[in-house]
Amino acid sequence: MDEEYDVIVLGTGLKECILSGLLSVDGLKVLHMDKNDYYGGESSSLVLNQLWKRFKGDEDAPESLGKTKEYNVDMIPKFMMANGLLVRALIHTDVTKYLNFKAVDGSFVYNKGKIYKVPATDVEALKSTLMGLFEKRRARKFFIYVQDFEENDPKSHEGLDLNTIPAKELIGYTPFPLYLQKYGLEDDTIDFIGHALALYTSDSYLEMPAIDFVKKIRLYAESLARFESGSPYIYPMYGLGELPQSGVVQAFARLSAVYGGTYMLNKPECKVEFDESGKVLGVTSEGETAKCKKVVCDPSYVPDKVNKVGKVARAICIMSHPIPDTNDCHSCQVILPQKQLDRKSDMYLFCCSYAHNVAPQGKFIAFVTTEAETDDPESELKPGVDLLGPVDEIFYETYDRYEPTNDAEADSCFISTSYDATTHFETTMKDVLAMYTKITGKELDLTVDLSAASAGAAVAEE
Repeated sequence: MDEEYDVIVLGTGLKECILSGLLSVDGLKVLHMDKNDYYGGESSSLVLNQLWKRFKGDEDAPESLGKTKEYNVDMIPKFMMANGLLVRALIHTDVTKYLNFKAVDGSFVYNKGKIYKVPATDVEALKSTLMGLFEKRRARKFFIYVQDFEENDPKSHEGLDLNTIPAKELIGYTPFPLYLQKYGLEDDTIDFIGHALALYTSDSYLEMPAIDFVKKIRLYAESLARFESGSPYIYPMYGLGELPQSGVVQAFARLSAVYGGTYMLNKPECKVEFDESGKVLGVTSEGETAKCKKVVCDPSYVPDKVNKVGKVARAICIMSHPIPDTNDCHSCQVILPQKQLDRKSDMYLFCCSYAHNVAPQGKFIAFVTTEAETDDPESELKPGVDLLGPVDEIFYETYDRYEPTNDAEADSCFISTSYDATTHFETTMKDVLAMYTKITGKELDLTVDLSAASAGAAVAEE
């Protein structure tokens, strides 16, 4: 391989495919390689027989579960916020023409042993059974403030500088003096707003400037209003994976190819080569070295440049019914905030079904995921699994999470972090955009015309 590439991307996971597409659109010469003979890497999709083989060996799946090819089970399933970063990236790169989305039916939160619809507006706050009468009124006032807030209109700030005051001063928090709180909401209310609307994975946001907190809630509410479904989320028909003519992974792969990117699957033992100073030279596979200026890869390609930072526990379930108490939603997310389970990390329920063409008629796929805090996933995931009702089959698994330890500026090797337990794309895209900036030295402008993703063209075809 005599030609030199600007970037070689190793691995065809979601993050790597999105970056490959973005960099190709920027005019960079990209070579995309994968040691596997299929797209997706850790975020691949499996038909039923593949799923069965992965967890149960060579035996065939029972016929009662339906046709194996009608399943498309994403190993890292995540919903997209309708106005969120990934949808903006899809529009920015014109990938929407390859994809057909459908709105997700419901968004729920677990509180004191029950599942509730997440209220996201002043009207929903008043209707919600999640709060008592007086708390509903306080929550309504807070939501009106968020809805009316415009960053460039000081009149809408009500005398508050959200760039300096912490979120806890705006919303309320028990250890924080009541007379200093603007809205004084109860801890359970703060819990669902912070974790199920703003989608924070810890309570550290309470100490941070309130501006990001308010923006995240506005994003949720605007995404919810966009397609007037029961949630702010959308999901591709046939899932995220690699079925022909669908899937985010394949769409970005095609995008890269359209802009001159070269794809090579089934390239064994891809080894990143470095010069004497420790800087990237290229990638060697099958005795040939492709030269490049920069390498982008997932942690599995450079194990000596990453550290294990945790692990995710998950249960994958096949069911014949929706999750109980979710209004018969054929697709939904349920967030179980950490405090509700006396845990250090949230738990997530993801449910999709034949309505999104990821399972045969009448079948539902549910995931229960969390950051593992013990070595017993079955016990740890029990609070979430118990909410599912009867399951036809259940598979338990844990996988390690890694983060890069190298100085990418010094060695030109840009490594993605492993996928976390969340069932939405906000944290994934945060990593992608940070990597993009490190690789290119510029911010990705995702100021796009969201109406370009109309119901007929890109998203939410009901």
